[in-house]
Amino acid sequence: MQERSKSSSVSNLPLILDIDDFKGDFSFDALFGNLVNELLPSFQEEEADSTDGHGIGGTDVLPNGHYRVSSDAAKFAQGLSAPLFPEVDALLSLFKDSCKELIDLRKQIDGRLYNLKKEVSTQDAKHRKTLTELEKGVDGLFDSFARLDSRISSVGQTAAKIGDHLQSADAQRETASQTIELIKYLMEFNSSPGDLMELSPLFSDDSRVAEAASIAQKLRSFAEEDIARAVPSVVGSAAASRGLEVAVANLQEYCNELENRLLARFDAASQRRELSTMSECAKILSQFNRGTSAMQHYVATRPMFIDVEVMNSDARLVLGDQGSQASPSNVARGLSSLYKEITDTVRKEAATIMAVFPSPNDVMSILVQRVLEQRVAALLDKLLVKPSLVNPPPIEEGGLLLYLRMLAVAYEKTQELARELQAVGCGDLDVEGLTESLFSAHKDEYHEHEQASLRQLYQAKLEELRAESQKVSESSGTIGRSKGASVASSHLQISVAVVTEFVRWNEEAIARCTLFSSQPATLAANVKAVFTCLLDQVSQYITDGLEWARDSLTEAAALRERFVLGTSVSRRVAAAAASAAEAAAAAGESSFRSFMVSVQRCGSSVAIIQQYFANSISRLLLPVDGAHAASCEEMATAMSSAEGAAYKGLQQCIETVMAEVERLLSAEQKVTDYRSPDDGMAPDHRPTNACTRVVAYLSRVLEAAFTALEGLNKQAFLTELGNRLHKGLLGHWQKFTFNPSGGLRLKRDITEYGEFVRSFNAPSVDEKFELLGILANVFIVAPESLSSLFEGTPSIRKDAQRFIQLREDYKSAKLASRLSSLWSSSS
Repeated sequence: MQERSKSSSVSNLPLILDIDDFKGDFSFDALFGNLVNELLPSFQEEEADSTDGHGIGGTDVLPNGHYRVSSDAAKFAQGLSAPLFPEVDALLSLFKDSCKELIDLRKQIDGRLYNLKKEVSTQDAKHRKTLTELEKGVDGLFDSFARLDSRISSVGQTAAKIGDHLQSADAQRETASQTIELIKYLMEFNSSPGDLMELSPLFSDDSRVAEAASIAQKLRSFAEEDIARAVPSVVGSAAASRGLEVAVANLQEYCNELENRLLARFDAASQRRELSTMSECAKILSQFNRGTSAMQHYVATRPMFIDVEVMNSDARLVLGDQGSQASPSNVARGLSSLYKEITDTVRKEAATIMAVFPSPNDVMSILVQRVLEQRVAALLDKLLVKPSLVNPPPIEEGGLLLYLRMLAVAYEKTQELARELQAVGCGDLDVEGLTESLFSAHKDEYHEHEQASLRQLYQAKLEELRAESQKVSESSGTIGRSKGASVASSHLQISVAVVTEFVRWNEEAIARCTLFSSQPATLAANVKAVFTCLLDQVSQYITDGLEWARDSLTEAAALRERFVLGTSVSRRVAAAAASAAEAAAAAGESSFRSFMVSVQRCGSSVAIIQQYFANSISRLLLPVDGAHAASCEEMATAMSSAEGAAYKGLQQCIETVMAEVERLLSAEQKVTDYRSPDDGMAPDHRPTNACTRVVAYLSRVLEAAFTALEGLNKQAFLTELGNRLHKGLLGHWQKFTFNPSGGLRLKRDITEYGEFVRSFNAPSVDEKFELLGILANVFIVAPESLSSLFEGTPSIRKDAQRFIQLREDYKSAKLASRLSSLWSSSS
């Protein structure tokens, strides 16, 4: 009964569902909870009570809500008819009522939505109608604004035209008023010539000077134009012209007087450093000839242009005290200091000019031009005195080189000054061109002075070397020279240091060419001329050195010829002659060494010139077509004379060596060397004393040739010497008779000579000495074996024929008849 009453009470509870429950953050869980919370709490309490009451009887509640009952309890429960979840009916009733209310709420919402759609449709139609009406109104407004803009534009144009007319009328009125005023002033100036006392107060009032100057300039321009247009043939015009001429004269006089007053006021303000007054005066003076007089007056009154002490100070700073020789380094330092002072002064004046003058660039142009043309030019005139090329200054006083160095220093430093002044500001003035004009007189003849200076330095160096050579000759004497030998032929040995000095002079001259020549073509022409001077100097110097060395060889040859004796002389005379021949041989060897040293130094000098040309000259000649090739040809031509002297000297060296070889062979070679007696003793396998002396001499003397000569020159010299040595030995051995042991000794000599000439690295010479070794076999083999010697080498049969005749048994063995068939077949 309790359960039923409770169930019925729950079903009668009102169910409240409101539309507001579905607004905002709607949650179905929350809605459901609100519906069932009133029923489920009573069920949960009742369930808890039943659990507490029946738990003792063996009933357990499972987690899923069902009961687990023991067998006794189950039997007891079968007799009960109450449901396990009595709130089910109440919940079902609640859910059904909720569904009905939800359906009612949905119908209400649908009705509201329908009404809202109808209302929105109605309002949208009204809105569209309103927009259509507004668009029509806006279009009408645009049309109205367009018509208004057109009218405003028309009114504006009309107003502008009216304004132009009014402005033109006002300008005409102003012009007419000014013209009336000017005519009135012109009448005052047209009174009488020179009478300026009756002028308006305007022209005498110092406070209205600017206005007076402007009016005076206008009156003068008007009067001058009128006179220019006047026709003298018309009497009236002539009269008018005469009247205006009076006005022009008076106006000119007044303008001059006013300009002088302003200049005086300007000077007074300048002395007091009143820049505002100076600026006011300069502005007024700018109406007179565009202010030229004021600008020139200001520049001319600068202290550096009117103070004589400034000019003298400049000269002392750069040139030093009077009577002293100024050096280029001192002049460079002096010019740097002076030009810095000038730049600082111009910079200070520039600040004043910028603050005073209405056209500062024009004033700076005048100032810088005055600085260069007056102050700098006056200094350069004292510094650079162009020397005469006919009578140049002596080298002891610096010669032409001193002038050229001074010119280069002055030019370089003045160029730096021009760049500094350009940076400070000089208006439209061509500073670079003006600076070049200061040196134009010197640059026009520069290349002639440069070449003359190089020639002067060369002559002075030769005189110095001659003097040194003379002192050495006088102190030590000249070995082997005759008493009558002249020193005038400049007996000078080649020195690489002297050639290097020539190149150093030329490098300095090329540097000046680069400094003075701005155009590539001019630079190439000057460089080519200066380099040609070097070629001429080096060619002459090394040729003279080689000729001097050749003279030594010639004198040594003369000494040898002097002591050639005949066969019928006494032993005493022969001994004296042999001693003199030894001295002549020593002189020849010394001359040989000296010439080889000269050749070596000649080669080093030519290499220096070639390297200098490649490193410094060629790149300067490339801009001009053909200049590089022409200089290469000139270099080859200049060295040809030295090559000719070297060739002749090398030929003399070969003659000297061969003469000594022949002397040694004649003196040292004994008859018994190649015809030793058959005494039963073992043959001597050593080279003969003559061979040993010759090889020792050649080894000693040719050491200089191996050091001095290189490349093809060395190969050609040694090949020629080897051929001459081969020929000389053949001729020498023709004087002796050989037996078999002598033939072995000869073969040993040939081997010694062959080993020595192998150091020549001349294959043709080596081949000749190898054939000589084969040829010596004709003295060793038996007579019947001679014919077999030449089977492999038929080229030596001619020499073999002569050698066979030198055999000791040539006649006794009747070799001539035996070998006649061999000689006939070879011929």
